Amino acid sequence: MSALLITTSSFNTSANPALQELAAKGYQIITNPHNRRLTEDEAVELFTKYDPVGMIAGVEPLTRRALERAPKLRVIARCGTGLDNVDLDAARDLGKAVYHTPDATSQPVAELTIGLILAALRHITLADREIRNQKWQARMGNLLQGKCVGLIGGGRIGLKVADLVSGFGASILIHDPMVDATQLTYQLVGLDDLLTRADIVSLHIPYNETTHQLINQERLSRMKSTAILINTARGGLVNEAALYEALKHNRIGGAALDVFEHEPYKGPLVELDNLVVTAHMGSYAAEARTAMELEAARLLLHGLEKADFT
Repeated sequence: MSALLITTSSFNTSANPALQELAAKGYQIITNPHNRRLTEDEAVELFTKYDPVGMIAGVEPLTRRALERAPKLRVIARCGTGLDNVDLDAARDLGKAVYHTPDATSQPVAELTIGLILAALRHITLADREIRNQKWQARMGNLLQGKCVGLIGGGRIGLKVADLVSGFGASILIHDPMVDATQLTYQLVGLDDLLTRADIVSLHIPYNETTHQLINQERLSRMKSTAILINTARGGLVNEAALYEALKHNRIGGAALDVFEHEPYKGPLVELDNLVVTAHMGSYAAEARTAMELEAARLLLHGLEKADFT
């Protein structure tokens, strides 16, 4: 019996027509036994044990080493937007097709971005912590209305955030070398220009060698002392040590992070009051998660049919 591996940390296998069809065809469906993000070694262990022909992937590192331990694997359906955890060159070399589900994540990540912006501007999470610790203090915040929001990345999620932010009466700047200015209704600017002008800087770009620690000490120093940094994309886009120093010494106004370079995050950033943190849950809205899982399973079924495995 051929195996199908679902490695994303949570996945509803019931009421999924594509998975039911695959099960009816005789495929054995195996889910993540750890119920959390897998390490590379754990992925290797599962590949070695089951040698699957297809998989629905999470954010575990699918390195060349890991993929080489799955010789039968032909189809990877990534349940989510980013593909930075997949060695795409290795997948191509080893004859493994890779799909992903970018559309379903746009709305939930964009909405979380708005939530983080508001939480940072109005000190919502700090006020919550203080009240729970018997400290009643009304903290003065700032409006989103009238602010300049700089979006690094003008793809699906970035443009969705732009549309939502516009409804608050904020102005928009976008930096994205891959976007044609004539196709945008928002102002396209250079990165340095965005960093110096924006009251809020929000990241919506893929993570790769070029964008590794794009936000570093030098670029943080270009931001306004009152500016807020938002990251709902990938943790590796930000130099966390430099961000810690900038926040600790109030060189920027605050930050809100849903993602970290190493997760679960256990570093010193959480000691700071001018930081809002969430646990990589941008796509974790029930409606979007269902749509994403259904799409990933459909892509897996399509890929297996195309590979003539059915």
